[in-house]
Amino acid sequence: MSSQIALPLVTARGAETVVMGPSLLPVIEALQSASTWPFRTAILVGPPRSGKSLLARWFAESGAGEVLDSADSLPEDEVFHHWNRAQASGRPLLLVSDRAPGAWHVTLPDLASRLGSALLIEIGAPDDELVAGLIVEHSARRGLVLGDQVMAYLLPRVERAHAEIELLIETLDRLSLERKSPVTISLARDALAERTGEFQPRLL
Repeated sequence: MSSQIALPLVTARGAETVVMGPSLLPVIEALQSASTWPFRTAILVGPPRSGKSLLARWFAESGAGEVLDSADSLPEDEVFHHWNRAQASGRPLLLVSDRAPGAWHVTLPDLASRLGSALLIEIGAPDDELVAGLIVEHSARRGLVLGDQVMAYLLPRVERAHAEIELLIETLDRLSLERKSPVTISLARDALAERTGEFQPRLL
């Protein structure tokens, strides 16, 4: 059973939820150990909708350090300035990006070497426990009720990607409303087929 994150995820936006699974535990432990980061800097990377911006917001608002979101799209001299400030102040700096540093195409050699020395914290593909939790969480937000049989059908078939799980539940919700039907295995099969491009419209 997936659990909610064991951290006080209360930010300026109010209480927020991150669904937990074993694959996220190393990420949480790394964020809680900012004092040990090399050169007081870490880079948090992960795919879209993986919760990295929420985790970074909690990190900043809890006073653990400074955050630069979408760091790979910022001017290099700005990122370099924040890195230097972290060294001078001793305040940890968390850079957030969809891409690992090797894909940033940094032109400033000094910045490239410093990014290479930072701790890389990577959110990988969700494990089975996290997939189940994400399905439950996104369904609950939409008021969808998924029975045990539907869950058992979806779990081995859904793509292991945070954004795709959210889109699948969005598709389930839409088909359920269009057909005025609860979420059945048949409807779940059609939603999966639509997401993979194999969906064939039903003839009336």
